Amino acid sequence: MKPNRNESNRKQHRAQEDLFEAIFALQETREVRLFFEDLCTPAELQALVDRWQVVERLQEDLPYRKIHDLTGVSVTTIGRVARCLSDGSGGYQTAIDRISH
Repeated sequence: MKPNRNESNRKQHRAQEDLFEAIFALQETREVRLFFEDLCTPAELQALVDRWQVVERLQEDLPYRKIHDLTGVSVTTIGRVARCLSDGSGGYQTAIDRISH
């Protein structure tokens, strides 16, 4: 019998929570780096790094084209990151606030 959509969504949500709990359990930057190196392909990890570099540059109020020139990240991705900063769930801003104190 095929699971219904709600059951699949619940399982997916639980799997995400398990992943986030695993990340939260790590205690040092080195542990987090090693975890992400195991979890992600090099390309996936680079995409995450690229997005975080864009966040940092957007905080400096640099124009998209300048950010592209500095990072090599596409203007489309820069726009997506900018939208997440302004209209997203607040995760980027929480991280920014925590590391800037």
